[in-house]
Amino acid sequence: MLDLVGKGDIAPSAARVAETAGVGLRSVFRHFADMDSLYSEMSQLIEAQVLPMALKPLTGARWRDRLLEITQRRALVFEAILPFRISANIKRFQSEFLMQDYRRMLRLERSSLEAVLPPHVLADTTLVDALNVPLSFQTWRLLRHDQELAVADAQAVVVRLIEAVLARIED
Repeated sequence: MLDLVGKGDIAPSAARVAETAGVGLRSVFRHFADMDSLYSEMSQLIEAQVLPMALKPLTGARWRDRLLEITQRRALVFEAILPFRISANIKRFQSEFLMQDYRRMLRLERSSLEAVLPPHVLADTTLVDALNVPLSFQTWRLLRHDQELAVADAQAVVVRLIEAVLARIED
């Protein structure tokens, strides 16, 4: 499943997973109760790969520096998970697990942003929303997948958006 999704098959069937793994369909479902179980396992493996990068302590001295550091770090994380998260997003409307995982990831993205913001910025929820949008996976997917921008170009767009919002904030 990881191989298929990683190579662009964003909604592989159980039969395709079995074929790629060189096993019978029954073997897939002996190891996984259903497709949700397969997605759950995939999610755990991807998360184990990227969480150390995402949770690494920020080094910027000022909150603005840490925010720009988050911007750079998210580009790396989002790029690593891009095909897997697209796959999960497609299936999340048919899966309780994937919908819960999606909402959990949104909360994690938001809380990691809020953790670096000073109280006067946090007090303005519209401003926090304005910072959250360019830092979201959805924005990264739009830039990389839909607009087909190169990684560096997508990263430059996100930085430009964050800098534009920051320019309107007084310290």
